Amino acid sequence: MLSASVKTDSWKQRKIRWGEIERYMQGDRDFIDDAALTRAIAANRNPDPLRIREIIAKSLAIETLAIDEAAALLNVSDPELLAEMETAAGQIKKKVYDNRIVTFAPLYLSNYCVNNCRYCGFRSENKKIRRMTLSMDEIRRETEVLCGDIGHKRLIVVYGEHPVSDIDYMVESIRTIYDVAVPVRRGVGQIRRVNVNAAPLCVEDLKRLHKVGIGTFQVFQETYHHATYARLHPADTIKGNYRWRLYCMHRAFEAGVDDFGIGALFGLTDWRFEVLGLLAHAHELERAVGIGPHTISFPRLEPAENTPFLQDSQLRVADADFRKAITVLRLAVPYTGMILTARESAETRRALMPLGITQIDASSRIGVGAYANPAAGNSQDNRQQFFLGDLRSLEEAIRELSEAGTITSFCTAGYRCGRTGKRIMDLLRSGKEGRFCKLNAVLTFREWLDDFASPETAAAAEAVIRSEIEEIERQQPGMAKTFKEYYRRIADGERDLYL
Repeated sequence: MLSASVKTDSWKQRKIRWGEIERYMQGDRDFIDDAALTRAIAANRNPDPLRIREIIAKSLAIETLAIDEAAALLNVSDPELLAEMETAAGQIKKKVYDNRIVTFAPLYLSNYCVNNCRYCGFRSENKKIRRMTLSMDEIRRETEVLCGDIGHKRLIVVYGEHPVSDIDYMVESIRTIYDVAVPVRRGVGQIRRVNVNAAPLCVEDLKRLHKVGIGTFQVFQETYHHATYARLHPADTIKGNYRWRLYCMHRAFEAGVDDFGIGALFGLTDWRFEVLGLLAHAHELERAVGIGPHTISFPRLEPAENTPFLQDSQLRVADADFRKAITVLRLAVPYTGMILTARESAETRRALMPLGITQIDASSRIGVGAYANPAAGNSQDNRQQFFLGDLRSLEEAIRELSEAGTITSFCTAGYRCGRTGKRIMDLLRSGKEGRFCKLNAVLTFREWLDDFASPETAAAAEAVIRSEIEEIERQQPGMAKTFKEYYRRIADGERDLYL
C-alpha cells in the first residue's frame, strides 16, 4: 500500500499540464516583461501636470490606461495632482458602480497545502499550524452561521492546494453551501453566490466548477516579478511554476468561467511593479479573451504564526504608498471591482474606501471552522493563514456605511440574469450596470434590514434607503414602477426579487 507522502507526490506530478500553458503563449515568453515594466517606472519620472490631467480624463472616460500612463501616475508626488487623482478615482467608482459597497465573507475550508511559500502561514513546513479540512456537516454549520445569524449572501471560499481539498471536495463543498437554507426573522437565509479562491486548475476541473455554479474565480499571482516569485516559491512545488499560475484565467475562460479576479500580495517586491503587473495582466486578458478582470485585489503582507519572513520583510508597503497604489489601480482599470479586505484595520479601510473600493468583507473569521465556534474567533492563531486587522461585525460595518451615506448591497442578480463576461464589461464601461446595481442594492438591503438589523442600524439605514429611492424615481422613471412593486413585496416578506 502506498504511503500518504507517495500518493501526494504522485498527485502533484499530475497537476500541471504543460499543454495548457503553451497553447496560450505567444512564442517562448510570457506576457509579463519585467524589464519593460521597470523601465516604464524609471522613464516616467517627474511627469508633466498637463499629461497627468490628460491621463485622468482618459480614466474618467472608462478607458484602460497604457503601462506608461499608469507609470506616470505612480510617479506623481505633487499634492495637488494627487488630490485630483483621488477625486477622479471616487468619481469613476460612482459612475461605474454607483453609491454602494458589496459585502461578503471569507470561508476557509481547509488549510492543508503541498506548497511551501516563504510568506504563508499554511506553508507545508510550518509544523505549528493545526491542519484541518472541514467535513460537509461542518461546512453546513459554518454556512448556517454565515447566512442565518450574520446575514451574508455571498462568500469567497478558500482552499489550500492539497489532495484532501482537490476538485471533488471543492464541488461537493460548494453544493453543500448552496443547499443550506435557514429560517430568519421574516424570510430564509441562504448563500446566493459562492466565489472561489483556490490554486490554479486545469480546464477539465474548471469546467466542473463552472457547472456547479460558482461566481468569481480568483487566483492571485502573488508577485509578478519573475525572480522574486522564484525566490519565494520553491521550484519543486506546484506553485513554483510561475506560468501555470499566470495563465489560469485563460484556462478559466476556455472552461466557461467568464468572471475572474486577479491580485498581487503587496510587500513581496516593489509595489509600483506590482501595480503595473496587474495592469499588464488586465491588458492580456482583454487581448486574449476579450474581457478584463471582474475584480482586482491588493492584500498587504500581514503577520502569521511561525512565519519569520514576515518579520524580516524589508518591502512592507507604507500607508501613503498603499493609498497611491489603490488610486492608480482605480484609474488604470476603471471598469474593475476593487476588493479591500479585513487584513487592513478599520481605520485604514475607512480612509481608503472613497478611492474607488467596491467590495469589503465583514464579520470575517479565517480560522478553519471559526464561524461555528465563535469562542475561538480570531484567537485561533494555529488555524489561520495570517492575522486580521478589522474584526468589526457585518452589522457594525453596515451601520457605519449607512451613517456615511453609502448603501450596502447583497445583490447577486448578475449571474442569474446573464450579466457576466463581455456583457457585464460592456455595461460597466457604459455606466449602465450601475443602474441595475442601484435597484438591486436597495432591494437586497431592505431584505437584510428586515431580517437581521438591530433597531439602531435600521434607523441609520432608512435615510440611505430614502435617498436611493428618490434617485431611482428621478433618474430611472421607466423602471420606478416595477422597482416599487418589488420593494413593496419584499417589505411584505417576499425574498430574492431582482431586476
